[in-house]
Amino acid sequence: MPLKKLLLRPGVNRENTRYAAETLGSVDTGTAVVAGWYESDKVRFRSGMPEKIGGWTQYSAQQFLGVCRSLWAWVDLEGTIFLGLGTNLKFYINRGGFYYDITPITSIVTLSNPFTATLGSSIIAVNSVGHGHANGDYVIYSGALGLGGNIDANVLNQTLTANFIGFPITVIDVDNYTFDCGVIAGVGNTGNGGTNVLAQYELPVGPAIQLPSTGWGAGPWGEGNWGFGITTLVNLRVWSQDNFGEDLIFGPNGGGVYYWDATTTVNTRGKALNSLGGDVSVNLASPAVVTLTKTLTNGTQVQFTSTGTLPTGILANTTYQLNNVNGLTAELLDLNGNVVNTTSTYTGQMSISLLVSVPLFQNQILVSDASRFVFCFGANDYGSSIQNPMLIRWSDQENPYIWDPDATNQAGSILLSHGSRIITALQTRQEIVVFTDVSLYSLQFLGAPAYWGSQLLGDNISVMGPNAVALASGVVYWMGRDKFYSYDGRVQTLNCDLRRFVFQNINQNQNQQVFGSTNEGFNEVWWFYCSADSDEINRYVVYNYVEKVWYYGNMGRTAWLDSGIYSYPIAATYNGITVYHENGNDDVEFGTAQPIDAYIASAEFDIDDGDHFGFIWRMLPDVTFSGSTGIETPEVILTLQALQNSGSGVTETAADTVISGNSYVVTETFTGQINTRIRGRQLIFKVASDKLGTAWQCGATRIDIRADGRR
Repeated sequence: MPLKKLLLRPGVNRENTRYAAETLGSVDTGTAVVAGWYESDKVRFRSGMPEKIGGWTQYSAQQFLGVCRSLWAWVDLEGTIFLGLGTNLKFYINRGGFYYDITPITSIVTLSNPFTATLGSSIIAVNSVGHGHANGDYVIYSGALGLGGNIDANVLNQTLTANFIGFPITVIDVDNYTFDCGVIAGVGNTGNGGTNVLAQYELPVGPAIQLPSTGWGAGPWGEGNWGFGITTLVNLRVWSQDNFGEDLIFGPNGGGVYYWDATTTVNTRGKALNSLGGDVSVNLASPAVVTLTKTLTNGTQVQFTSTGTLPTGILANTTYQLNNVNGLTAELLDLNGNVVNTTSTYTGQMSISLLVSVPLFQNQILVSDASRFVFCFGANDYGSSIQNPMLIRWSDQENPYIWDPDATNQAGSILLSHGSRIITALQTRQEIVVFTDVSLYSLQFLGAPAYWGSQLLGDNISVMGPNAVALASGVVYWMGRDKFYSYDGRVQTLNCDLRRFVFQNINQNQNQQVFGSTNEGFNEVWWFYCSADSDEINRYVVYNYVEKVWYYGNMGRTAWLDSGIYSYPIAATYNGITVYHENGNDDVEFGTAQPIDAYIASAEFDIDDGDHFGFIWRMLPDVTFSGSTGIETPEVILTLQALQNSGSGVTETAADTVISGNSYVVTETFTGQINTRIRGRQLIFKVASDKLGTAWQCGATRIDIRADGRR
């Protein structure tokens, strides 16, 4: 009997039984068995042949706190590369491999004699009336006196820079909490911190996973039994970020909009965008004329503060609007349109304390490629403090501080109608695509007077979560609740050979953890998700959009950024480490190389027609180890598993090692033949590796079969 090639179709198919997967297009040509692949882990396809994926190495040896859900890279005007990284606990900027904590400070409180130490403990009790914070929120102190003994002022006080992460607190009640100062209190630690302790609280932390919320008041109004309500899931913390020029605009879902200026140092915390109105001066006249330091337009609503006193006629925490703006000067009106008059001299430096119309809430921030508008999706409306999950607002062109629509600017808003909430949005080549929970919209720049318009692209669709969308070669791909989609000018269901395998074993209660990204060097879109029995991401599925094949595997990642600014894709792990992917052949997450276990296994394919037993006595491998590195000899294990029939289970197994020939200098070297003794009607063919430095691709392996009777 002639040698038969094992020509297995590219891609992994789990839509049928293991035996049926072989028959889908499978033929026996006499000299070749054409079958399919059924299982995979850390293997991809190149030109139709399976190969091990690349390894990963540390991008930064430093660790960040929390679970990262957002990565974004950009370059400033001097060529410095920045990486923004948002976790459920913090927001960081990485420059040169070092993480800097730029989490915004949201409140500053002066405390009097707040600290109490306990002998033999590092836990400090804090009295802060009505502090309004939750477990895990971070606080930074300054101005505190030492408590005596070994807990001195240096233990308690920290400079408000990115070099100190702050103290996480444990709440006792509405007026008291504790923190761990890291130093055990002795007999001399009897002080209380003094009367001028400045407590600076960071933006509250968010959930790392979706958490259940049960009972009365949970879920949409009117749902559930009276007095009980329903069980809903609290959103996990997801940051969105985009660069405005060389600066960064960012914010957490359900939170405000923050701004980081690249001309400041990386030790500078992000600031609330609505607090950046700048310093002003006011003449004492009727009407009052304000001189600005930021470019604003007619109708911009503002509030004022001063390091000293405000002039008579202007009140703190009161909203005014600018009128007759001419360059950097404007008249001041109250909200009834009356001219504001000022009389007495003010003291100190006066500034705009609040740009009133900057959105208070958003679920996603995006800066448009067309003319640089800042978009907030799921924002509060003008004059409202209630978040509308279907409302889109945008700033004036090239000006992130102006959100008041007026004839003199291009700010505006659109309220979408199909759906109950906007899930996510993505910038494409000619439009911004916006996903609600049931539909897909297109936002396009129209010019005056509407500036931006929406068009419904598709209805009765779904999207798994805010990060489940990816753009590759001009096509939008996303994971829905029960299938995959694409949009290339029209919305289509994406044919998937792993649809049942993925969606029958996925944790739908952790749908917001799902994220998609591209690996453009290999023409791939990756989605990471939680399997049904896990609350953490442990699986991935890949679509190769050039070869139109699917494959899957096991891996824990929480965010991914494709190559571009960086030479390799960057991913975040559950261990607080960022890694370069497709770099080397091994797992070097912790700095020491560990081998990657990779394998792929075929469906059950017939020997001849499957009516006779076959005896396989030798196998001629076709494997290349091109790209292998390291001190170990690269190798793979080839395994043949025989079955009497598709329901019998594996009855015989033969495996052997294929190693590269050390004496050869050519890049493609492999063992000549492997002698086997295996008998069956059907076979499973498996390729696996677990050695350091090994890279491999499997070609057309041949097997030598002798007829061996019907039973």
